[in-house]
Amino acid sequence: MTQLSHDPPRPEQAATPAEFIAALRALKLWSGLTFRQLAAKSRASGDHLAVSTIASVLSRSTLPRREVVAGFVRACQLDDRAVANWVAVRDAMLAGSGQPLDQRPHEPPAPAAQPAHPAPIMLPPDIADFVGRAAQVETLRTLLTGHPSDEDGPGVQVIAAISGMGGLGKTTLALHMAHLLAGAYPDGQLWVDLRDAEGSPLDPDDVLARFLRALGVDPRAIPDGQSERAEIYRTMLARRRVLVVLDNATSDRQIRPLLPGAPTCAVMVTSRLRLTGIEGARHVELELFTPDEAIQLLARITDDERVMRHLEKATEIAEYCGGLPLAVRIAGARLAARPAWRLAHLAAMLGDERRRLDRLTTGDLAVRASLAMSYRELDEEPRRLFRLLAHFDLPDFPAWLAATILDCPFEQAAEHVETLVDAQLLAVADTDVAGQVRYRFHDLVRLFAVESAATDEPEEGITRALVRGLGGWVALAERMVPAIPGPCFALVASPAPRPSIDWAEEYLRDINPLHWFDAERAALVSAARQAGRLGLDDLAFDLAGRLEKYFDLRGMYSDWASLNTEVMAVCRQAGNRLGEAVMLRGLIDVTTWNADTADGEAMAQLHANSLRLLDMFTALGHDPGSSDAAVMCSWALAAAGSYPEAVTMGERALRLASRSGHLGGEARAHLALAVATFEQGQFDTAATHTAAALDRARELGNPRWEATALQFSGIAHRELGNLDESYRLLTESLTIARTYRDDYTATLALLALARLHFKRGDPGAREAAEMSLALSREHHMIHHLAEALQLLGEIELAEGRPARAVPHLEESVSLWRTRGWHSFQAATLTSLGQARLNSDPRAAREAFQMAHALFTRLGNTDRAAELQLLIRTATGVGADATLGAVPSVLPGT
Repeated sequence: MTQLSHDPPRPEQAATPAEFIAALRALKLWSGLTFRQLAAKSRASGDHLAVSTIASVLSRSTLPRREVVAGFVRACQLDDRAVANWVAVRDAMLAGSGQPLDQRPHEPPAPAAQPAHPAPIMLPPDIADFVGRAAQVETLRTLLTGHPSDEDGPGVQVIAAISGMGGLGKTTLALHMAHLLAGAYPDGQLWVDLRDAEGSPLDPDDVLARFLRALGVDPRAIPDGQSERAEIYRTMLARRRVLVVLDNATSDRQIRPLLPGAPTCAVMVTSRLRLTGIEGARHVELELFTPDEAIQLLARITDDERVMRHLEKATEIAEYCGGLPLAVRIAGARLAARPAWRLAHLAAMLGDERRRLDRLTTGDLAVRASLAMSYRELDEEPRRLFRLLAHFDLPDFPAWLAATILDCPFEQAAEHVETLVDAQLLAVADTDVAGQVRYRFHDLVRLFAVESAATDEPEEGITRALVRGLGGWVALAERMVPAIPGPCFALVASPAPRPSIDWAEEYLRDINPLHWFDAERAALVSAARQAGRLGLDDLAFDLAGRLEKYFDLRGMYSDWASLNTEVMAVCRQAGNRLGEAVMLRGLIDVTTWNADTADGEAMAQLHANSLRLLDMFTALGHDPGSSDAAVMCSWALAAAGSYPEAVTMGERALRLASRSGHLGGEARAHLALAVATFEQGQFDTAATHTAAALDRARELGNPRWEATALQFSGIAHRELGNLDESYRLLTESLTIARTYRDDYTATLALLALARLHFKRGDPGAREAAEMSLALSREHHMIHHLAEALQLLGEIELAEGRPARAVPHLEESVSLWRTRGWHSFQAATLTSLGQARLNSDPRAAREAFQMAHALFTRLGNTDRAAELQLLIRTATGVGADATLGAVPSVLPGT
């Protein structure tokens, strides 16, 4: 005979043993083999079925033994998959009869598709106080009751995988959904917690046995092997609508044998892991409760009126629970069990961070136990990383922190971090502007990690990890900071050791340094403050010092001043003179140009503080730092009108910088000398110094100082009458400033351009001055605000609107008084007197007299003589006199 060409018969349609035997006979017919040929093939495959056995099987109406079925189907030349299918159908049919698998039944079993056993309802009770999760409920409802999508194709089983950290309410959500959708699965709901009472994973073999018993299989009829149990399980669920809920899954391998396979069934899995290995699973990620959801749950568990009456304290409790539903549930249960407790009492108890986990326990619910389950399942190295990371007081952190803590390759550290994420012990915060993935702890998880370290980690190990981690930020910042445009102070480093960061070159290759500082700013500030609290004063001033250029560029002056003040106090207490000097240097810079001071105090304070700084660096024998301090002294002396002394100090700064190789110091010294000579009207000398400063800034590769040197060069050429060259230099400066979003430098450039336009009679002067005014007010740049107001007043005065000039000039004078820069103050007083000359001659005379006194003090006899004429004009004596716009220099750091 020849084999038929159509597909072989299948056993699934057989509902009785007689129909199953008929299917076997059809299979023999399909094979085209004789009884003798079938016996021969059986011997060849090792089954050894005799001709008489085969003939007897096909002539009976009762089920043959499973090894006979397997040998016969194999002899018919079907593959192992088909053999397993035939055996599974035979076993399921026999299991429905209640007979042991190794005995032939005397009565035909009931059809597997319609068992007499009642539908299994294994669900625990629903959660009466379920709240929140509206979006997830709708997603799961649609997924579990809808139709497969086109991408899924027909006949695809639905698997919903709910994941999240311990205590997020995964089980609560799954149980609530199972009860909600029970009507859609009338053939039963199977439920199992895949962990035992000790938290150990259940063996899927045992779970299969449990499910088979629930489906009505006699325990004696359940085979020993997992594959055989799974075959019967899938066969019995075929063509039924059953919901299978697998709670607390620990791995893909654990749940794979428990998946029904039938498209009529659906599966919900909960796990702390994201089970990415389960093909076709739809993932539902749970997040922390919002504050409103947390308060709603607290109210539902305790008493709505009680919570609403003390909403502020309820909010505080929810915050201490960190939005973790389990913690909120425990807090609510404790309140419900103690009606006499005030919410304020529980809030105070939870406010003690050291005992918070102790107090988030009630009955068999405990946050600590929930977290411990995830912790125990980690390998030792990720566990150790978990314990150590928690000691860093940071809002978030990148994976490289793990590499510095563990002193291991970056790839290995990143793998350990992702292991913690998979275990839901770390959360992915986001991807920062530098392209780094950032991670964070939940507050309660951090407390658990610190608690675990107290018992599992030696104190010296924790200290070593902190020093390495904080040093890692210093080491990376030192690589990045040279590319940040900003003050070109000497980079002073402490002797604190830096950890090895061999991986950094590859890691940092494609990261923009400015973006890196944008991303790490909050972490760097937190790290500097933590270093200070830990008494690691060297690391504290290293970290704070590496932020100065960034703070200046981004206009974060209050942050800069606050951090330097705090770290300077740490260094002073520790006797760290170098750290104290470095912090004082930055503090002088930021407070001089951006802080409010009393009348005349800004420049006076600059002089006093810079002399103190010079003494400190000189005592330390630190020439680069001494040069920086001497430049500050020179600026203060020029502001006070002590021009020869300012030049002497500038020349000292230049010598110190040159002999110590401090290129930035040379640029700063030349600029200080330019200011001192400019104030004396020596514009040619000033231009020479600004050109030298520009050369040094370009050699240094510092765009901020290149832009600053261009500004001062432009100002010098303006006063020399080289207006086109001045415009070119100032425009180039403004372009650089805007490229780096450097508002401080942009404001200076706009002021200088405004004065150039004013000198030319160009109407663009007003627009540039108003832009600089807006930027000065926004960033609290007092010196430049006074300059912008002065210029706008002069513009109004030149355009014949003295009344509109007065408010600008009055505000400018009041600001210049706080600055103590006498030449600016005298020039503005002169313009204010002119603006008031016709409307209020007495006030005009007072302004002229103050300006005259200042010019006389500065030794500017020509301007003092001009003021004498204006004073006479204001008193009605002498002829009318006017003054043009007064040239000015734009100060900077």
